[in-house]
Amino acid sequence: MEERELIKRAKKGDHEAFASLFRQNYPFLVKYLIKVTMNKDQAEELAQDTMAKIVEKIHLYNGKSKFSSWLITIATNRYIDIQRKNGKEKDWQKEEANYRSLKWSLESRNEEWNDVLKALSVLENGVRIPVILKHYYGYSYDEISDMIGLPAGTVKSRVHHGILRIRKELKLDEQRTSAN
Repeated sequence: MEERELIKRAKKGDHEAFASLFRQNYPFLVKYLIKVTMNKDQAEELAQDTMAKIVEKIHLYNGKSKFSSWLITIATNRYIDIQRKNGKEKDWQKEEANYRSLKWSLESRNEEWNDVLKALSVLENGVRIPVILKHYYGYSYDEISDMIGLPAGTVKSRVHHGILRIRKELKLDEQRTSAN
């Protein structure tokens, strides 16, 4: 069944339609949230929380954006809210353990853990999220602005500075200089 029809049925309270939407979008959402949180368990928990939020908010979906974009918006905002609620303190040991666990989990399943993900992990959330939305998912600055509630200029600046930091982490500038 087409996604639009599932959404229409879900808005009317059809539990099977919700289940289908969940099955179709959950893997995509978890993969996005793994990149954002750098923590597989937190990503799965947040994806489930987001899908639960969808059940109560489906009537607000207006179809102007793709359903997956709407999910990303809700998931991103939930993540930002949780980060704010937990304060700006960071438990670096816990983050490092989460990072190692995620890396081991991906490598043990022969999935790629590339240097870019490692470089992304050093970025702050306020920079990592716009970089991921722009360069992994191809959203425009205006779309990202709408999704995370920041001015488009701020998004563009954060993406720019995030890419510079990633280039520094990957030592791309040094490689280019030594190649010349």
